[in-house]
Amino acid sequence: MSAPPSRVEAFLSGPQPATLTTLRPDGSPHVVPVRFTWDAIAGLARVLTRAPSRKARNLTFRQGGRAALCQAEGFRWITLEGVATVSADHERVAEAARRYTERYGSPPPDPLDRVVIEISVDRVMNLNL
Repeated sequence: MSAPPSRVEAFLSGPQPATLTTLRPDGSPHVVPVRFTWDAIAGLARVLTRAPSRKARNLTFRQGGRAALCQAEGFRWITLEGVATVSADHERVAEAARRYTERYGSPPPDPLDRVVIEISVDRVMNLNL
């Protein structure tokens, strides 16, 4: 990470959405706007979604697959990339919802089939941070 950590943390705590890129079973990219949270201590980016969503199905199909989140604002951007997993574990989903509420100021939707995508970030790229 070339930018000072404090600038990165400030940027990742803002209300901007990001795009999440996963790979479909045929290998083509699926890119969708999402809200997410960043946990610098754990090195985890979290995205809440529904189990039947394309993004969750892509990661379930390709166990150990990678995903990338890209948050941009003007000419500043950051991409968080790593191995992604999908979990329906109540504690993990609750932690993701808690962090979402803290970041965005309101609770996320709570469908019965809610899951969390956790990206264990091992690559960070950024510009103008």
